[in-house]
Amino acid sequence: MNRTDRLYALVEDLRAVAPRPRSARQLAGRYEVSTRTIERDVLALQEAGVPIYAVAGRCGGYVIDKALTLPPLNFTAAEMVAMAVSLARVEPAPFASALRSALRKVLAAAPAAQAAEAAQLMDRVRLIGTGNPGSGGPPSPVQEAITARHVLLLDYRDRHDVMTTREVEPVAFAATRAHWYLIAWCRLRDGARAFRLDRIRAAVDTGEPAHQRSYGDLDVDIPDALIRRVELAG
Repeated sequence: MNRTDRLYALVEDLRAVAPRPRSARQLAGRYEVSTRTIERDVLALQEAGVPIYAVAGRCGGYVIDKALTLPPLNFTAAEMVAMAVSLARVEPAPFASALRSALRKVLAAAPAAQAAEAAQLMDRVRLIGTGNPGSGGPPSPVQEAITARHVLLLDYRDRHDVMTTREVEPVAFAATRAHWYLIAWCRLRDGARAFRLDRIRAAVDTGEPAHQRSYGDLDVDIPDALIRRVELAG
């Protein structure tokens, strides 16, 4: 779990048990970090204005004031269904697991009546022949490395069924009608290459920082007219 996710989880964890406190040791064990890390996280949250207070004593710890923290945003039933349909259409695309996690958080925070309305609306949706990009999402180290800009060590089986081990610098994900690809700088071939995700047999994030390359830097031999950029806002 990265620090941003842990900070969010800490707030929700403390909100769930408030007004009871949780000790730094309890939180450290829950998130598999040191108590010092939890103390730094809590300090960062306090500096950001989150009302977390320390309670002294044998049963003390950290407590959050639920009355002064913003509740999760309320999504309409249609918005929740829209997220679910989008997830179904992109599976198993890159970052589908992140969308699934977001949807779970939305559903967990939704009032019971709203969740029931969404369930009824969801029953009216069918996906037939969606034509999603092919099977095989990215191994999690690939997704993490492309986000962190780390060098990947891949075991890759090419179209001729030849297995090679390569160090690559991941740059982007790209999809055709049939498959998802990792676009990367291949150190073995000393050039840009596209690796079909379902042909990656193993992937290890080496932790080594990769060069700050963009898609344009790779000079991929695909006409610009065929490329559509995906906007974050949809």
